[in-house]
This record gives sequence, structure tokens and C-alpha cells, in this order.
Amino acid sequence: MKLAVWTVTRGAGLNGVEIKNKIEGVDVFTLSKFKIDNSIQIENFTEELNEAFNKYDGHIFIMATGIVIRKIASLIKSKDVDPAVVVIDEGMNFVISLLSGHLGGANDLTQNLHEIFGLVPIITTSSDVTGKIAVDTLSQKLKCNLKSLEAAKKVTSLIVDGKNVELSLPKNICNENPEGVMVISNKENLEIVHLYPENLVIGIGSRRGIEKEKVYEFLIETLKKHNLSLKSIKHFATVDLKADEKGIVEAARELGKELKIVSREEILTVEDMFHGSEFVKKEIGVKAVSEPCAYLTSSKDGKFIEIKAKKDGMTISIYEERFVYEKR
Repeated sequence: MKLAVWTVTRGAGLNGVEIKNKIEGVDVFTLSKFKIDNSIQIENFTEELNEAFNKYDGHIFIMATGIVIRKIASLIKSKDVDPAVVVIDEGMNFVISLLSGHLGGANDLTQNLHEIFGLVPIITTSSDVTGKIAVDTLSQKLKCNLKSLEAAKKVTSLIVDGKNVELSLPKNICNENPEGVMVISNKENLEIVHLYPENLVIGIGSRRGIEKEKVYEFLIETLKKHNLSLKSIKHFATVDLKADEKGIVEAARELGKELKIVSREEILTVEDMFHGSEFVKKEIGVKAVSEPCAYLTSSKDGKFIEIKAKKDGMTISIYEERFVYEKR
């Protein structure tokens, strides 16, 4: 988790450096007039915060809560995209989970700071206070994406209210992906929320100069063929020769997914597992791209749903990893 610590006083700045010394991946911002070592010294707090807010997974503010609320008010968008925000008082007594408690991880960050520094944790989300699990928290623990925040909120409200909420999972939580759901209930209205596991690895190859729109259209077409969701894509993978292929790079970026690069040397170690083209091997040194790239960057515990779809100089392979819930 990439964290930023924000301070506007000398004492808070020194506390921020202490946090940095005990937690990896932390940048501490202090006002340059205090000349605090081991920190990023800035002139204008508001300008720097506006610029950096969406570049970090979480923000720790060591200052008054009122200041923080005023400064982030215009920056927040939605609980599914906002970073975690926690507030610590300069006396290092309390840590408050202020924004994105579940999906952003502010509640977990608050607990971590409590354990490391002995701060009193203040968490106000109903599910946490009552010892129950919220749907958005569950989706995180299952490493899934939510179809609807509104549906998640409605189902969470039932959980908090002590209502009966059933968790329907594939057999053994890993072996089946149902195409439909049948619910037997005497209730007239049921709140239902759909969670998408991120377990699809997309291997992709293309001709040189392919447009982003072409890649996106072909991807959607291939996913629809198998009734699969964009929300379940874990990452994309391609060969090193295509690391700078604009259409592939931009399509992955637009979808907010990582593009993993596989070397031809790696592909050579498994290429005999896949059907390929001698022409392609003569051109680039390996006879297949999309299938081995998908396989090599996966957990290797699953199966191919699409071996190799072809269209307009593009190939797409889809590897479905076995979905396993890791208890924590």
C-alpha cells in the first residue's frame, strides 16, 4: 500500500518521519520552512495534496480533522475509487478512519497504526462496530469486484440489521461458475449483490500498429462469447516485443489493469505445450504468444476458457484461475 503522510506543523512532521521509519512505502510531506530531514519538503500544502491525492493508495493526515475534511472535500469521488484517508492528532493519541474504510482499506490501516504505535483506533462503520462483515469488505477478502455499490449497501444494511443473508458460492468455492441462480424464499423482495472474482488472465498478441479501439472491441467480443465480465480480468500479458505496442498498452490502461510482459526466453520453456505457427517463430523467435503469456503469468492452477481467438491480426487467450478463498 503506497501511503502519503501529510503534516503542516513541526511536531506533526517529526511524527510523520517516525511513521515512515516503521512502515514501508511511505512518503512524508512537510512544510519546507521546518527543514525536516527524511521528508518531502513542500511550499504549498493544498496544491501538493490536490496533485498527489489520487497517486496514493492511502493518506495519513497528522492534523485536525476539520482541516482534512475541508481539504479533501473537492477531491473525493466515490467509495470504489477514493483512497483510504485516516487522521491522527499531533499528540499521537488517536487514529480515525475517515474515508474509504472498507474498499479503500482505511479501517485496516487504522488497525495497523493502532498496533504499531499504540494509538486508540476510532472506526465508525456500523458493520465493524457490531462485529459483522460488510459486503464491500467481503468482496475484498474474496478478491472480487462489486457489480453495484448500491446493491452492496442494501445487502450490508440487512446484515447490520440482523437479517438472514445467504452467501451463495460455487461448489467448493472454486470448481464451478454458475450461469444462473435459483433462490427459494417466501420473501417478496430480495436484495442481491453480484461479486466478480478477478481470476481471468488475458494473453494478447497483435500486429504492429494495432489501434486501442480494435483491441477493446475484440476483447469485449471474446468475453461475450463465453459470458465473461470485464470486471473479472486480473491482468493482461503479452510478449516483450509488444511491451510498447500502443493499442495494447492503452487498452489495458483504460481498463485499469496491469500489463505483464513475458520474455521470449520464458515462452521457449513452455511453447511445446501450445499449438503455434512456424511463420511466427521465424519472425519473432517463438511460435505462440497469447497462450503462453497468459499461462506463464497465471497461478497455473486453472484452465483455458479460450485457447486462441483470432481477428484482424490479433490473438486473445483467456486463462481462468481456480478461485480459492483464502481465510485471514
